[in-house]
Amino acid sequence: MSVAVLTDSCASIPRPLVEELQIEVVPYYIHIGERTLRDLVDVHPDGFFQWLPTADELPKTANPGPGDYLAAFKSLRERTNQVVTIHMTSWGSGAYQAALVAKEMAEKEIPGLEIRVVDTKQVAMAHGWAVIEAARAAQEGASIEEVVRVAEEVSAKGMMIQTADTLRYLYMGGRIGRAKHLLGSVLSIKPLIGMEDGVIVALGQARSRQNAYQKMIKLMEKKAGKGAAIKAAITHVAAPEEASKLQAMVEEAFDCREMLIAELSPALGVHTGPGTVGVCFYPLS
Repeated sequence: MSVAVLTDSCASIPRPLVEELQIEVVPYYIHIGERTLRDLVDVHPDGFFQWLPTADELPKTANPGPGDYLAAFKSLRERTNQVVTIHMTSWGSGAYQAALVAKEMAEKEIPGLEIRVVDTKQVAMAHGWAVIEAARAAQEGASIEEVVRVAEEVSAKGMMIQTADTLRYLYMGGRIGRAKHLLGSVLSIKPLIGMEDGVIVALGQARSRQNAYQKMIKLMEKKAGKGAAIKAAITHVAAPEEASKLQAMVEEAFDCREMLIAELSPALGVHTGPGTVGVCFYPLS
């Protein structure tokens, strides 16, 4: 009986991998007026990101509550007695805390189920890679301690770099962190943001998309080394053509042992907006 791996929809893991690796995904919530929608269940990227620029007010998002995680734990108990649940940075969401509460509830309501909760201090596919590699380890028969170790190691080595035409969505959603000073940049400037110690930070700015992508490559080289062996995911919000451009540059600059393309889930992409393009990677050395 292998360890089960659970995460939430903001990891933005491509659906084929979710199914192949039997990853349990708990959806975030999106509130549009009086409607409450489940991320990647009731609302999907194509329609949502077409509509978003026309919205008068930015939709609100909410992490799953303890009850949502408890329900997932109960479902997983039917096939395992060990669960590792892996979450985006606790500085940007309450999901990690909700899972901890659910773990306490499960100790009373689901006897015999061992649960470990991991805070990746990452976001998007930097979070997603930790989930993917943990799930692969679990499928190979790793112990629960080993699955946790893999998730923590990949999280610690991971890096997210992202650019967009505007920081408006991050600012309106209250997720701008320490990149707030870039708000005053002129419209032609493309901000680069990343994550340090679980908080959004400014990594620089560029005068064009192409220049932004070139700076991303430089930041990746600083982190991993020139031509390093990496696993990477190109992330985007309704920008597949731009994602392909960045993919080609990353594949030319690095020894990419695995490359994924992942569109951010609506609950995550709402905070960065259409046109967002980024890379989430970790070095293999």
